[in-house]
Amino acid sequence: MTDPQSHTLEVPGCVLHYDVREAAAASADPVLLMIGSPMDASGFTALAGRFPDRTVVTYDPRGIGRSRRTDGADESSPELHADDLRLLIDALGGGPVDIFASSGGAVNALALVARHPEQVRTLVAHEPPAAQTLPDRERVLAAMADIRETYDRDGFGPAMVKFIAVTGLRGEFPADLADRPVPSPAEFGLPTQDDGSRDDPLFRQNLLTCASHEHDFDALRAASTRVVVGVGAESEGELAYRAGVAVAGRLGTKPVIFPSHHSGFVDVMFGKKGDPDAFAATLRQALTEDGGSV
Repeated sequence: MTDPQSHTLEVPGCVLHYDVREAAAASADPVLLMIGSPMDASGFTALAGRFPDRTVVTYDPRGIGRSRRTDGADESSPELHADDLRLLIDALGGGPVDIFASSGGAVNALALVARHPEQVRTLVAHEPPAAQTLPDRERVLAAMADIRETYDRDGFGPAMVKFIAVTGLRGEFPADLADRPVPSPAEFGLPTQDDGSRDDPLFRQNLLTCASHEHDFDALRAASTRVVVGVGAESEGELAYRAGVAVAGRLGTKPVIFPSHHSGFVDVMFGKKGDPDAFAATLRQALTEDGGSV
């Protein structure tokens, strides 16, 4: 695999930055696009390096990392991210591509497949936080709205503490969640002082639009794209795990169990260490016709 070569693509309201790692030798496999949200391209360095036989493309989503917005808008919807992905795939040659999508990136990729299935051969959607699929959706969405209100009022540290608590909660959200005590940001090494900024891509742009997105399961079930849903072995019961199981059920499949946690493909450079070797092996299997949702 070659070193990543960086490129830009001008799309309505943004200049996207993406990186291409060419396969070490000629391959009949399509481009493997790895996407997240709010994770940028750097989060996939470890995983991309474990696919030297594939041409791997990573990118910084709209408003994240190097991909600066030019439209001045505050929010990015999954539909808008899907439009960006459509234009990116066109720039890469029109597809179809294979996609590994994590977290909010999985929500965006599902929106893409619902609208443009011809662009994607196989989508592996890992732990999409699709709150609308859950029986406790109203309490989940209320918790997300509370996090956003905390961010608007108090800034990044207090909002991130609530986000960590909510996303790590196992089982359905209790009715009294908003009344439960919240640790100090200092306990997590987070800032306790409000610096006045309100431009965080998670809290400002993507949190509410991602969680509240309603997927078109009729379109997804009818799509030519093979859709595989993955969940982490260590994240059972957490929000994104539960939503992944629910999405797979709505598609008539069962989720593939991936090693490690929600970000199990990362290495030690990104906080909680994952297991990128085992994760990559499972992803390889999931990308083949005989390794899908079983």
